[in-house]
Amino acid sequence: MQFSTLVFAALASLASAQTTSTGKMIAVTVGINGTLKFSPDNIKASVGDMVQFQFVAGNHTATQSNFDNPCQPLSMHNASATGFHSGFQPAAASKAMGMTSVYTIPINDTKPIWVYCAQGKHCEAGMVMVINENTAANSSRSLDAYKKLAAGASTVVPSGNAANSSTGGTTGTTTGAPGASATAAGMSLAAPSTVGLAAIAAVALLMI
Repeated sequence: MQFSTLVFAALASLASAQTTSTGKMIAVTVGINGTLKFSPDNIKASVGDMVQFQFVAGNHTATQSNFDNPCQPLSMHNASATGFHSGFQPAAASKAMGMTSVYTIPINDTKPIWVYCAQGKHCEAGMVMVINENTAANSSRSLDAYKKLAAGASTVVPSGNAANSSTGGTTGTTTGAPGASATAAGMSLAAPSTVGLAAIAAVALLMI
């Protein structure tokens, strides 16, 4: 097989691996205009969708909690679900490299997912959000109510929770790629993913 054919096959395999999801990508901007906000902070996502947190300013996290204990990682109150945690994402460092740090999670069901920033007092200051709020099932469990609980909570920065940890079947992926080029598979075509690195390595070997 000719070299050019092998290279094309490797790149085609990479593209296929990154675009197989049937859902849509929903972007959430973290720290928009230097504020302590997730924007938007209340979104709806269907099974198969991906939610991508795009860190654009400051040093924040996207960390899962439950409704009753905002500002504390889910694993503290549910030993069987470790929850997702992006780790701290210093936007300035990413920008210096000409990139935007992103953290992407798949949506496996439509139960409410409560999210907060574990940096300092950001959570108490209202840096929280919800995916699939369901006030029809329980009118008292709204984003506004979650924010009020957060205002009086003590932030617990997650420890031992790696970025890519699982939570009841939900996993997250961190890349340093521009979120604008992200595909429905939850990766950017410019992102250094596991699949992408493998393809690059394969091409490199062919060039030796």
